[in-house]
Amino acid sequence: MQTRIPCVIMRGGTSRGPYFLAADLPADAATRDAVLLAAMGSPHPMQVDGIGGARTLTSKAAIVSRSATPGVDVEYLFAQVDVDRAIVDTRPNCGNMLAGVGPFAIEAGLVRATGDETTVRILNVNTGTRVDAVIRTPGGAVTYEGEAEIPGGPGTAAPVMLRFRDVAGSQTGTLFPTGHRAEEIGGVRVTLIDGAMPMMLVPAAALGTEITATPEALDADKPMLTRMEALRREAGARMGLGDVADSVIPKPCLIGPGTAGAHITARYFTPHDCHRAMAVTGGITLAAACRTPGTVARDATGADPGETVRIAHPSGVMEVPIGLESGEVAWAATLRTARRILEGTLLIPRAVWPGHSRLAQAAE
Repeated sequence: MQTRIPCVIMRGGTSRGPYFLAADLPADAATRDAVLLAAMGSPHPMQVDGIGGARTLTSKAAIVSRSATPGVDVEYLFAQVDVDRAIVDTRPNCGNMLAGVGPFAIEAGLVRATGDETTVRILNVNTGTRVDAVIRTPGGAVTYEGEAEIPGGPGTAAPVMLRFRDVAGSQTGTLFPTGHRAEEIGGVRVTLIDGAMPMMLVPAAALGTEITATPEALDADKPMLTRMEALRREAGARMGLGDVADSVIPKPCLIGPGTAGAHITARYFTPHDCHRAMAVTGGITLAAACRTPGTVARDATGADPGETVRIAHPSGVMEVPIGLESGEVAWAATLRTARRILEGTLLIPRAVWPGHSRLAQAAE
């Protein structure tokens, strides 16, 4: 006998994974993580015993619940499930999976559609970040069809506009947790920044690589990856994140001069594989660095890019509208798309979790 858990698989931005109602999962964090590992088929390089896609971008989960917090509709917990190790990291946010939260919440009955567009007010539990997601709901129902395109995403779809109300200090409470806009680690000048995502920004040239290198070429450059991981671990300690050997934060990001009409070019790591596009939270954080004098990102742009920062990445160019108030980053927005792919029941071994009594009764 196996445990049956209601589940929806969605593409959010350039990521994909299962979306759950929090009430359908164990309340205990350790048991919940064991369920997520079983669901994705980790640890295994191919995740053949689960629904994971054998890459970091397709080994993610979103857990959603109605919120009792004033001014918030739903709460969203993001889980990064390691492919090769029995590790579930719930420290960071994921802006791509976030794109699916609004549509999921409406179709799950957590939020009522309010006309042709519905704003879903989301609290990311991982970081305390508040985000407004504008979802197309013609006739009071979610639509996934539209004209919006995102680099790294297939075809066109209905736009999901995400406006981040909290941009600085997702994990540490401040944009520059070390108090420096640039500093040296191992002889390399870097910027350690905690915006929507804790990150270490590194000029690609300082690690002896080209910023226009493909993700495949960067993933194959083991000496460069080894050196970057050493820098990342020291960066985590300096940022007050402790030993980050088993954590996905801070995320390292190689940067260089803009290409393809962009202000800056980036290669974002997750943290040991190069992203085939650009993470939403990573793009927002990098855009904040581009607008801040004294960072290695501002060195790469040469001047303030203005309210819309254009970031070149392996799949195209991401545009990040980002505003300042009194010289400080006040808000950021980004356009994503999402699609509901599968809805049904996920099966996991009963030995992992016997399930809630109501789920067990429903299965009998």
